[in-house]
Amino acid sequence: MNEKMGKKQLILHTFSLLAGFMVWTLLAPLFPEIVEDIPEAAAQQSLIVALPVILGSVLRIPFGILANKIGARLVFLFSFIFLLVPVFYLSIATTPMDLMIAAVFLGVGGAIFSVGVTSLPKYYPKEKHGFVNGVYAMGNIGTAVTSFGAPLLALAFGGWQAAVQTYLVVLALFAILQFILGDRNEKKVSLPLGKQFKEVMRDYKFYFFNLWYFITFGAFVAFGLFLPAFLTDEALFGLTTLDAGVRTAVFIIIATVLRPIGGLIGDRFNALHSLIIVFIGLTVSGLLLAFTYNFIFLFTLGSLLAAVCAGIGNGLVFKFVPTYFSKQAGISNGIVAMMGGLGGFFPPIVIDQAHNLTGSYAIGFILLSVFCIISLFTMFYMNSNLKKNELA
Repeated sequence: MNEKMGKKQLILHTFSLLAGFMVWTLLAPLFPEIVEDIPEAAAQQSLIVALPVILGSVLRIPFGILANKIGARLVFLFSFIFLLVPVFYLSIATTPMDLMIAAVFLGVGGAIFSVGVTSLPKYYPKEKHGFVNGVYAMGNIGTAVTSFGAPLLALAFGGWQAAVQTYLVVLALFAILQFILGDRNEKKVSLPLGKQFKEVMRDYKFYFFNLWYFITFGAFVAFGLFLPAFLTDEALFGLTTLDAGVRTAVFIIIATVLRPIGGLIGDRFNALHSLIIVFIGLTVSGLLLAFTYNFIFLFTLGSLLAAVCAGIGNGLVFKFVPTYFSKQAGISNGIVAMMGGLGGFFPPIVIDQAHNLTGSYAIGFILLSVFCIISLFTMFYMNSNLKKNELA
């Protein structure tokens, strides 16, 4: 293990993830301005904003595998070059279909998450994996940068199109940085994919990790996508785009900063017991949001509690994955990361549909609590099994 090279790659990969997430979530904070030019898109807002999550989730599996096969440097490099196309296409979009096409391929920006979590543990001993993956995942703060920065760029440059085009510069810069500074001699893993797949699929713990990350990272992504539209809704809070962007950015920053703390807690203490506490808090936050979404102060408290629990929970879950599946890192990281991304796709749509059917947003938030309670039962089951194995 070469921790000196690992530190260099940790910094490079973390900022590369930041750039990817900036692009991945580009549509949500700019949508109020986009609708002014493309009013027909308003009726399809939930779908368009959620579309990047689909490709960004599904591609996490092959991206994790590729990171093991060819190294993180090349995967990051080609991803940034590819993203230049949908970002430019978005900047010249004139119809809802243009927005959907661009949105789908912006998903590559979210898919690169599985590259770093697969690559970086190779440079560090197991007792540091939770913290290292937590630090890397701070690149999630790219979502906050866009939530706050994209509306400001649109205001400064006189339109959302110009704001989008500034992201071309960011992508080009990180492609160059990866080409120059990326590790050309990263250790490759040649374990056959079929064998990796069989080994992870026959372990019940793997399914639990997927469920837990589906909820914790899903909540992080969903709130990042959902809050701007929710807070600017005239029937609810009626905040300005900039104010909503700032509040969303605060949520994202809290969740992101606490992620390495979650990894550190997992390294120092019993990770499973810590995660149980986190999910109890997330359950409470869902119930609080369900019954206070029309009171800005209480809704803010519920959102902040969700941010704290989601951030720590994300760090804890990715302590488990490399610990139990180190030899199958590419495929296990990819699948778990995919489930987390998909966890961000469904909630905005479910909440929107629940509101259309019932006139209330409460059901969507209650479902968050229900899934958390189900997860708590799986944690108690795993804890019981681990104790039995220790006694055997």
